[in-house]
Amino acid sequence: MRRHVYNFLTVWAVLAIAGEAFAVLNFYPVVGAHEAKESDDIFRLLMLLGMPVFAFVVAGVGYSFFMFNAGKPAENNEGGPTMRGTGLAPKLWLAITGSLAIIVMIHPGLTGLANLQADPDGYGWGEKESERIINVTAFRYGWQMEYEGTGVEVNQATAGELVIPVGETVTFRVNSVDVIHSFWIPAFRLKIDALPGRTTFFSVEPTITGSFDDDDAFRVQCAELCGVDHSLMMFPIRVVEPSEFESWLANLQEGN
Repeated sequence: MRRHVYNFLTVWAVLAIAGEAFAVLNFYPVVGAHEAKESDDIFRLLMLLGMPVFAFVVAGVGYSFFMFNAGKPAENNEGGPTMRGTGLAPKLWLAITGSLAIIVMIHPGLTGLANLQADPDGYGWGEKESERIINVTAFRYGWQMEYEGTGVEVNQATAGELVIPVGETVTFRVNSVDVIHSFWIPAFRLKIDALPGRTTFFSVEPTITGSFDDDDAFRVQCAELCGVDHSLMMFPIRVVEPSEFESWLANLQEGN
């Protein structure tokens, strides 16, 4: 029995180490905003905490399957001896996993939400003081973006891309004219529902320039199944320097 325990612990250690290495690898999409870094840090922490628990379960099930498999059908339908689940091991398991659950609910759960949500009483992630406000209207199957106070609107049929300045806080105010959609920007990691008759919003501060042509994470994507052409609700984003943004905006205003 002791040999099986040592073998199991070895398998568990190998799987846990491999899982921890996987958790810290940089396999995430491009980090395009402060909020994206916050989200990635939270995800990495949850992976680091959860991977040993996951590896323990996988190691236990896998080792038992390969080492204690009878290799032939049971001759009767009687089960094995009853296991009461008493003793130190189940109590320790409950204490460790329960403590982890409480810890992650507090941090990064409550603390991370407080960092991302500027206004706890608002809808969505909260709305911060912003240099730019973009009113977003979702519809089957596209997006309409209006730069508040400028008279500029963009959609698939006009500018064909959403342009925002780097280093400035941009607030997206989102609504829908038909069904529930979901406004998601992978490069920023933020997502909010677009609801008929209700405005939701989040604020983001881009930290790098980039475009959909460089990395497909720079896009608006509907993440809520909204109908047969749901997959068509993609809108490219280009993040540029403030001076380039002002020139782009002025050209569209002149065109109007």
